Amino acid sequence: MKKKINPMTRKSFVTYGMLLIVFIAVEIMLNTGNISSMLQGLLVPICVYAILAVSLNLTVGILGELSLGQAGFMCIGAYSSAIFSNLVKDSITQPFIRFPIAIIIGGLCAALFGIIIGIPVLRLRGDYLAIVTLAFGEIIKNVFAALYIGYDSAGLHISLKSQGDLGLGADGKMMINGALGISGTPNDSTFEIAAAILFITLIIAYNFVNSRTGRAVMSIRDNRIAAESVGINITKYKLITFGLTAFLAGVAGVLYSHNFYSLQASKFDYNMSILVLVFVVLGGIGSIRGSVIAAAVLTMLPEFLRSVNKYRMLMYAVVLIVMMICTSNETIRNFFVRNFEKLKGLIIKNKSKTVKEAE
Repeated sequence: MKKKINPMTRKSFVTYGMLLIVFIAVEIMLNTGNISSMLQGLLVPICVYAILAVSLNLTVGILGELSLGQAGFMCIGAYSSAIFSNLVKDSITQPFIRFPIAIIIGGLCAALFGIIIGIPVLRLRGDYLAIVTLAFGEIIKNVFAALYIGYDSAGLHISLKSQGDLGLGADGKMMINGALGISGTPNDSTFEIAAAILFITLIIAYNFVNSRTGRAVMSIRDNRIAAESVGINITKYKLITFGLTAFLAGVAGVLYSHNFYSLQASKFDYNMSILVLVFVVLGGIGSIRGSVIAAAVLTMLPEFLRSVNKYRMLMYAVVLIVMMICTSNETIRNFFVRNFEKLKGLIIKNKSKTVKEAE
């Protein structure tokens, strides 16, 4: 007797296959020089935004809670990993040793903050949770923008006022220079590494959804009271989801910070969190594959529309509306599916009629 494949397992393998095909196609284009410099510069950011969208979908789509703190977790991961890389780049010269350690440090720092913030915050629900997580992101951004850190032979110097208050010696070096951020971060992020991390992120996300923990989280989303009545620890599973979301956002921040020579905290404002939420909504809330596709399409779209600069934002808005209708509106989607089935039946009927007439 043939064993049936779980629909979610089949869906995950289709996603892996699609990502692998796209990766191979892009690699061929890169090696043959058939890809523009503009698109080449977008490859790592596309992977970064896709990781962010998948991570947020675990909270919004699977847990059912609206969080707007992705930019804050990304900022923590970016800054902590950039500080580490700048400190050890002279002693650990091999990127394949230094960068994995930076990824782990960035992800764990973000996860730690996610759990610390999640303990009081996850008692809130709905709009209140969204407002508090958004405030957290803004606080983190402003703290890093006002932070001055340097070091010399005397040790580490920290100030929240100005660079002059650090009192660095002649051999002193700046690590974080307030609003100017961090500069000199090794450019360790490549498309191959970013694609590999995106692939691992998808494996983590799908396995989480299919696991016992994922089913418990979805039961909390569907009916909190019923889940609590059968002994599911609401706080525990919420913290696990929130911590995993923060970890993946921190990893995305590591890729982001190591893709540019300089890093400023102003990049991680609330617009970043809103943008990631747009990816999740337009890709389909709860759809892991949809988040990746939406992130890729909407990251590339503004660049491709630069040739029609006058109507660029209009066309961008139209695409957003069409994607939202196609991915989020069950009624319209079912309408198209139902009519497609009718059309297919009509074509088959006409074809059989034509064959009979020919005979």
